[in-house]
Amino acid sequence: MLRPLLVVLLLAAAACGAWLARDALARWRDLRSAQTYELTGEQRPVLLRAAGAVLCAVCVVASAVPLVLGSLGGSGAGSGLALEDTRTGTAPKPAAPPPGEAAAPAQAAPAPAPVVTRFESIGHPAGGDLQEASVAGRDGHPHKVRVWLPAEYAKDPNARFPVIVLHGATPRKTADTEVPDVFDGIASAVQTGRSRPFVVVVPEAPSGTERPCDLVAAAPQAVADDAALRTAVAAAFRTAPAGPAGWGVLGVEGGAPCAAAAGLSRPDLYGAAAAVSGRYDTAALARTGAEAPAADAPRLLLAAAKADAPGLDGLRKLQAALKAGTGQAARADVRTSEIVQDYTPALERLRLVRVAVQYLAETLAKPS
Repeated sequence: MLRPLLVVLLLAAAACGAWLARDALARWRDLRSAQTYELTGEQRPVLLRAAGAVLCAVCVVASAVPLVLGSLGGSGAGSGLALEDTRTGTAPKPAAPPPGEAAAPAQAAPAPAPVVTRFESIGHPAGGDLQEASVAGRDGHPHKVRVWLPAEYAKDPNARFPVIVLHGATPRKTADTEVPDVFDGIASAVQTGRSRPFVVVVPEAPSGTERPCDLVAAAPQAVADDAALRTAVAAAFRTAPAGPAGWGVLGVEGGAPCAAAAGLSRPDLYGAAAAVSGRYDTAALARTGAEAPAADAPRLLLAAAKADAPGLDGLRKLQAALKAGTGQAARADVRTSEIVQDYTPALERLRLVRVAVQYLAETLAKPS
């Protein structure tokens, strides 16, 4: 509404100014002519018309300025609205990088914080410290693991200790629940001077089968102490680096076939294995040893009490089958212990564990 009114005023002022200017010019010429002939002329009409023309020119300028500014402002507002619509509708595409320059990589998402496994003390069997924690396994579920620290562990805060992985035979259970006095046998070997102290890692046996040792023999990668467990243990305790120089494996009774299978199939993980009072699937273990990856020759101790006739028969057959086998099985260094005897099966088991730990101590590295 305001803009048409300004246009009308502009046109009216321009017309009036033009008329006044033209009339003033004509009267000024007449005045000059009269002066030439020495006649007296009236100057007032010329001045009034000239002043009116100037006033009209001022009105024209005053009306033209808002029109010009309004036109520019409207154009800018329209552009601003279009830009705003563009921003809300679709995001502008990023400018392409200059030729020869690679696009800057997107900022990487921050890495997740490392998971810290907390071990908590749950007892002090055989004078040591038994701790427990849950570690995520390959299946994504938490798996229980126990770690037994010998009494010597607390005496030297700078020492690093070799490791014995103690295998069990009951799914979702640890070996110390099957053989409660196993830590007594390990500590006894140290106390009698037959062994240096070990840190003992006790993972729960694999689940999904009633016979975890058969699973380990058929699929060596199913060993309970997987990479996540070894990493958690190394981060929490002063142990020797995971590998054949400082880690061995032990199985007692039901866990003996697991230890034998792990030692025969993974000499890259264990420097030695000891199986005590076990019952073995000779053909399966011989096949497992033969298919082991090329590495150092497996070293295995098979031990049974003198009165354990089935156990002695089984270890002798396994030793013979490995010797007659192929691949790594034929290279395996298999020793036997067949002379242990005592008054009760519990005492015999204690002595057999002591013999097994002595064998592992002679094979693996000393604590640094």
